[in-house]
Amino acid sequence: MERRVTRSMTSKEAALLSAPNQKANSQLSSTPQPSSSEPSSTERSQRTSENAASRKSELVSENSTKSVGRKRKRRTSASIIQEIDINELPHNLGKAPTAIKQERALAVDQKPAKTPSEETQKPVLEANPEFNATGKTKKVRKNGYPYGLTPGVSPFPDFPRPTPEECEEVNRLLSTVHGEINAPTTVPQPSLTVTGCGEVPSVLDALIRTLLSGATTSGNSAKAFQGLVQKFGVLEEGIGKGSVNWDAVRRAPIDDVFQAMKSGGLAAMKSRYIKEILDMVYKENMQRRDALLKAETDGADGPAGAENETDAAKQKEIDCANENVLSLDYIHALDKDQAMLELVKYPGIGPKTAACVILFCLQRPCFAVDTHIFRICKWLGWLPSERVNEVTAFSHLEVRIPDHLKYSLHQLFIRHGKICPRCRAITGEGSEGWDEGCVIDHLVKRTGKRKGALVSTTGKQPKNRRNRKGKQGI
Repeated sequence: MERRVTRSMTSKEAALLSAPNQKANSQLSSTPQPSSSEPSSTERSQRTSENAASRKSELVSENSTKSVGRKRKRRTSASIIQEIDINELPHNLGKAPTAIKQERALAVDQKPAKTPSEETQKPVLEANPEFNATGKTKKVRKNGYPYGLTPGVSPFPDFPRPTPEECEEVNRLLSTVHGEINAPTTVPQPSLTVTGCGEVPSVLDALIRTLLSGATTSGNSAKAFQGLVQKFGVLEEGIGKGSVNWDAVRRAPIDDVFQAMKSGGLAAMKSRYIKEILDMVYKENMQRRDALLKAETDGADGPAGAENETDAAKQKEIDCANENVLSLDYIHALDKDQAMLELVKYPGIGPKTAACVILFCLQRPCFAVDTHIFRICKWLGWLPSERVNEVTAFSHLEVRIPDHLKYSLHQLFIRHGKICPRCRAITGEGSEGWDEGCVIDHLVKRTGKRKGALVSTTGKQPKNRRNRKGKQGI
């Protein structure tokens, strides 16, 4: 008996959203056909409706399996990702398996791309008093002073050591071994072979020489300085006579400065510091010249320190600026604390470098603290055992050590820290010379892990011990 396919049956088939196309076709193919070879017009109309319903069911079913019943916006064929290169995906994850992941990949690709300037832009190093060559500003504490300096006040006001008597005793004992040391009455003329730590008449010359000597050996700093001398020449007259022509260095490309001093080590960093310092000094010299001239004509206040300068010193400042002879000699007219703050504003100049310039060039009592002084003063118990570094040590010892002992103790501690078999940083019990003893042995309590043990009788050098951080202890 023939079964007629009605419109209601067609609607039911279209309503089967989850049925695959193959099932729909199977159901249609199983329907008995009329015995007549030519279907009637009614049957053709019904089959047309069936085919349309099947196509509709196929599209709806495919969309249903992908979206799991969620409504989605229609997308044009141009926006559909046909295939993704596996090499373009992170970690070679392969093709995106569904349209949902394809759309997510498309969304990522549609994010606005960074412009080349946004990707390559780096912080610009400016000649800013608080700016250094690393692109970071110097930290200024709540008291308004950089590096946490506390001029005239100890950061450890309740710590009573060292006493003046202790300072006198240590100075006397070290002098018996290293000789008596007195501060010179005059500053020597600059050397072209020895960089030094500021023992020259020109403040600018002293500042840069001390910068060159930092964090390296005296031999390396001498190589760097001699390279600058050979490349840029020396001044033939004036207070900076015999030293480098710093204005020529200022006007030169930074690569020329780097090439001139690269044999001395740390040239990339120090060449940037020097260039920035010289640019700042040049601008300040022009500003001070204009302020001095205005003070002469209008009676206005002059620049910092001008009230302590003679008329000859003021005129010399003006002349140097007019002739592009860079100078920081006005710092001679500042008091010690003002000079410290004026010097540490320059890139790469910290309290230790500034203190050396004040001690050796300005010839003011100032207790510069280097690594040897810091170590020995801790062993002497002159510093708190915790929360102390070289900067806070400087601020504390600057207050506690009598002025007349600052020059000699600075020099004696450095000499002793370099050559004493027991107070060197690279020594330990059993090191060569340990049995010779130490003149201040009864006053110190050496702390920290030691290194540099004596060569054993088998001729093998014992391995240095390392702490848990992987750094050799003191």
